[in-house]
Amino acid sequence: MPNLIAMSFEGDLSPSFELRCLQPGRPLPDGWGIGFYPGSEPAAAVIKEPAPPHGSERAAQVQAWEHVSSSVFLMQFRAARWGSISDANTQPFARTWGRRDWLFVHSGSLDQHLALAEGALFEPVGSTDTEAIFCELLTRVAARKWRSLRDVPAAELRGWLRDLNEIGVLTCALSDGDDLVVYADRRGTQPVFLWELLPPYQRIVFGDDDLQVDLTKRGVKSRKGVIAASSVLESETADPAKWRELAPGSLVAIRQGALVAELGAASTSAGVSTRPPVKPMPPPRPRDAPPRRLEIRHRTEYRYDNPVERSTHLLRLEPIHDRLQRVASYSLNVSVDAKWRDYDDVFGNRARRLIIDTPFSELVIESHALVVTVDTHPLDFRPLQYKTTTIPLHWLPFQRHMLAPYLLPPELPESQLIELYEYAMSFVERNGFDVVDSLLDMNQTIYRDYAYQKGSSTVYTTPFETYTNRKGVCQDFTNLFICLARLLVIPARYVCGYLYTGPKHENRAMAEATHAWAQVYLPELGWKGFDPTNGVLCQTDHVRVAVGRFHNDATPTSGTIYAGGGVETLTVAVTVEEDA
Repeated sequence: MPNLIAMSFEGDLSPSFELRCLQPGRPLPDGWGIGFYPGSEPAAAVIKEPAPPHGSERAAQVQAWEHVSSSVFLMQFRAARWGSISDANTQPFARTWGRRDWLFVHSGSLDQHLALAEGALFEPVGSTDTEAIFCELLTRVAARKWRSLRDVPAAELRGWLRDLNEIGVLTCALSDGDDLVVYADRRGTQPVFLWELLPPYQRIVFGDDDLQVDLTKRGVKSRKGVIAASSVLESETADPAKWRELAPGSLVAIRQGALVAELGAASTSAGVSTRPPVKPMPPPRPRDAPPRRLEIRHRTEYRYDNPVERSTHLLRLEPIHDRLQRVASYSLNVSVDAKWRDYDDVFGNRARRLIIDTPFSELVIESHALVVTVDTHPLDFRPLQYKTTTIPLHWLPFQRHMLAPYLLPPELPESQLIELYEYAMSFVERNGFDVVDSLLDMNQTIYRDYAYQKGSSTVYTTPFETYTNRKGVCQDFTNLFICLARLLVIPARYVCGYLYTGPKHENRAMAEATHAWAQVYLPELGWKGFDPTNGVLCQTDHVRVAVGRFHNDATPTSGTIYAGGGVETLTVAVTVEEDA
């Protein structure tokens, strides 16, 4: 039986907890308890039971009650050493500070009584060492006027816990409803194991002879999460090797199902996977990029079994010319005689309409462009007036009217939009409602957690399908990013263009033809590009060609055949090279 379990997810989940240890004929724990934050509110709910009977009604409640729903859960099974077996001495313990409830669980036992300072702001109700530790920690937090775990420097908190660890075994978890901190006993007497859960999955059930946790019993949600436990729990649906042991004396901070800090060297214990510490939040911001002069060649070739007698075509192949991207030269050649007209479409893209009355079985469209890109640092800005740092963004009526096409999410069932909204809000809450950090985190998470897999989707794949399947191509990742941004009332649009990868670039998803990414509009800053396929901001490697609400508005080539044709074969070749 694990003494301690702590879980954090990106959004609310409603797990089912089956306490098998309370079945008839089984040895009973001295107590058990679970704490969580219903509706992700700052108020905690605690269900606990000292000296539980066989067939406990409270245990049945946490197994069947759908309202045991939260993004953070703390659970503990007690083997009494300090204090009587009573509610006052049963974990989790809860205290209120900074207009929120804090929860604390502890696995292990101190060797001596912890004496609190006279006049301490928080005092124990019971007589356990765990509650004394909790009161000492909160007293230190309050003395420094920190009002949330986000305010507490992780290194300082680890220092406090290591000092307390000198007088006994201390493996513990602390949460304020937003953040979850887990500390592993420095001697390794009571270890901590982590499981970083990544979608997609259809069923997640794990546990041992005494406990079973079903994360999907009340419905599958594609939620990332981190699970910490004092022992490795066997999984019926996933590889148990995904558990890894924290090094003794390590501390991890988890927010909305993602590790945001890890202090301590990776463990080398046999049989359990390890990895180096993760970098702390906020997400890294881009460095300056050098200006580039890029030569782009784009060849599109159509072949038909039967001659096409009449057709029309719309081409958007000329790169955009503005202050961050200058077109030095551009040419377009079409292999079949046609009537044509150049114009600016409703989105400001340079377009060419072709009408072909000459029969053809092969059509070749070739464009050649020299483009100078100078968007060297997209986040080097200082807003003059509008507050652009936090979500929600506020728009004046005329702004909202002009931006309306870029604020409307795709038409999806309401239940899917609600789940996508909860997913989008997990980034916002993880980043303290900072708009840029939330967008950077979203961009980096799609790159890191979603698999780039050609042929895994179609032009009809929805953002929700990409979210649940966690795979796709640049178009899918862009559509998902746009949908999430718009659900947060951040205007976003689809961009089609070219990507320079260069011979020495690593970990860059290549596009055989054009590439796709998103732009979001921020007050007084304008349109800023995010490339979720590669997890980067768009700088001088990206060449914009066309923009629109969705991909149909920015397609490089499209057409309609009115007569003839038959089976079509399409071949596209793109080269992007740096021009000396």
